[in-house]
Amino acid sequence: MKHSYTTELVQNMLSGDTVALARLISMVERGNSEVHQILRLIHSHTGKAYRIGITGPGGAGKSTTVDKLTKVIREQNLKVGIIAVDPTSPFSGGAILGDRIRMQQHGLDEGVFIRSMATRGAAGGLPITVNEVIKLLDAAGTDVILVETVGVGQDELGIIKSTDTVIVILTPESGDGIQAMKAGLIEIADIFIVNKIDRPGADKFLLEIRNMLALGKRQEWWQVPVLATQASDNIGIDILYSQIQQHYKALRESGMLDEKRNQQHCEQFEKQIMHRINEKLLCVIDEGYILNKYIDGIRIGKFDPYLAADDVLRSGELFVALSNGLPDDVRFSTKNDGFGIT
Repeated sequence: MKHSYTTELVQNMLSGDTVALARLISMVERGNSEVHQILRLIHSHTGKAYRIGITGPGGAGKSTTVDKLTKVIREQNLKVGIIAVDPTSPFSGGAILGDRIRMQQHGLDEGVFIRSMATRGAAGGLPITVNEVIKLLDAAGTDVILVETVGVGQDELGIIKSTDTVIVILTPESGDGIQAMKAGLIEIADIFIVNKIDRPGADKFLLEIRNMLALGKRQEWWQVPVLATQASDNIGIDILYSQIQQHYKALRESGMLDEKRNQQHCEQFEKQIMHRINEKLLCVIDEGYILNKYIDGIRIGKFDPYLAADDVLRSGELFVALSNGLPDDVRFSTKNDGFGIT
């Protein structure tokens, strides 16, 4: 019954039903058992949307930039999906929804779909389910997907694994910390923005970033631009969109777009394998029958926890239990004192 309902939801979403899209996103966020089926059903419908990541420290103007950029994109008659990542509410565990409140002008636009997501403690500034939500928006016919991170700074390297173009937004006040951020920023930025250029020190900060980039390793197919914007007054947003288009063209012509997405697919494959193994492992541990004899000994000080862990892994019992429920041709084997796929 669940599977037929899930299939119907996917079909409705592919037909343009945004309510079905919202429900599928909720199922993915909750980690429902149907998630793997959902992803299989939509896979052949993905790969068309262009994905833009927007990151930077809190207060840099990320939400305002997304808001103004959305308006420019919509003027090209393109459908926009916005994933606004908010800090996790300490009370509900969900997103605080601050970004959605700031983007109310798009609320009645049927060509814009906005979804707030909570980080739920995930590292890298993005929720662990963000790639799946991107796929759903892609399959739903979205042309451009904007992913705004929560703004934890240089640790947001996860954004490069989820998007095609990464925009790093800074303000003149970021200048004091530029040396500390240097390595991370150079690694993730395809486009730099210095926002709030009316503030003191803006020109100096622009020069510092350009000098920093000049000292770094250059790519033959793309030179990272440094743009000045005043997003609240819509200054520089058209130029930003033009640079995004140029980066997209450079990615396509250099072959880097296909290379980047293929790498992302491989990483998502590994992530799925690790996620499923982890789920099964937790079930095996909860059942306890393999580990009880070790846990009891550890509690009374009879066993060293590290040597006990070595013994568990060496025996192979855990791997055999882990393979239960998997297809027969991919079960683990402990024949000949080694592990392998039978």
